[in-house]
Amino acid sequence: MAIIIELDVMLARRKMKSTELAELIGITPQNLSVLRSGRAKAIRFSTLDAICLHLQCSPGDILVHKDDK
Repeated sequence: MAIIIELDVMLARRKMKSTELAELIGITPQNLSVLRSGRAKAIRFSTLDAICLHLQCSPGDILVHKDDK
């Protein structure tokens, strides 16, 4: 079981750069990069909420569950 982070897809749909989003939500571009690459082990609900607010989406648009099989 894996959770795939499709943040790049939403950024492209909204024509927003990751540095702009990082500034809007108050995290470093490096931390956003870790999240975008799927290397993050956790995400704060407040960060997820801020991402969804600024990208005008829901968590299900960013976080996708994929079965390993």
